[in-house]
Amino acid sequence: MTQILVTSASGANGDGYGAVLRFTADGVLAGPFSDDPRIADPRGLILDPAGQLVYLNSGDDRVLALDQLGKVALDSGRAGVLDPGGGLFGPDGRYYAGLRRRRTVVAWPALLDREPEPLLPDGIVPFPRGFGFGQGGELYLASGIGPSGQGDNTILVFDRERVLRTPRLVDDAELSPLDLAVAPNGNVVVSSEWPFGSPDARATVREYDASSGQLVRVFTPDPAVGFARPRGLRFGPDGRLYCVGKDHVLAFDFNGGQFLGVVARLERLNGQALVLLQR
Repeated sequence: MTQILVTSASGANGDGYGAVLRFTADGVLAGPFSDDPRIADPRGLILDPAGQLVYLNSGDDRVLALDQLGKVALDSGRAGVLDPGGGLFGPDGRYYAGLRRRRTVVAWPALLDREPEPLLPDGIVPFPRGFGFGQGGELYLASGIGPSGQGDNTILVFDRERVLRTPRLVDDAELSPLDLAVAPNGNVVVSSEWPFGSPDARATVREYDASSGQLVRVFTPDPAVGFARPRGLRFGPDGRLYCVGKDHVLAFDFNGGQFLGVVARLERLNGQALVLLQR
């Protein structure tokens, strides 16, 4: 049985639910995945490489790992002011998270039993908006617009030693990144809201060549859906590309480029990230 787990931000960050929500494969809301009080204004969400634990970044300045029943199995504890955004596992098996206030990326051991180590210096970008590891171990970091309006709307590339290799991979006038993922074909895929924060912003998912930064394709939902504030991206085992945002979870056929439709809809969802959980 497939469940779709979605983190919904809350409060001043979007008036959402402040919870990890469960949807059936048919898009029916099945309630919260966990009621643990350590989950507050959750953001990043990903399965561990074995597919057994669900890691999430809590606005309570901690990282949690939940079992498939929603019980907390691992807790990093509070580690200063983290303000964590997205998270994923790196090629070395560690868990990485983007820190919005420190404007960098840090790494924990998978057991979350030690303090996080910085991957890049603090303040490396004006506002981090997602990151991913390339097939050669390089790091792609989306630099977007923050709540203050500061930012530069591009993607930086760091080599395996985390030395800045390309300060501006992408020069796309309609890019305002909100999340980034590396696709199975090695290209970089970004959810974009341009102009950022505008009531008339265009929500798209944009694919770029990982070497040249050239725009390859634009995935666009049906305008009738009214999709906005696109955030978390996830590739499914079925060749689908999922994107979550305001009120909706959408799916695209990544190989063919078609919009497949709305997977789930919930008013005030304010989605940030999603995973597909097989039980």
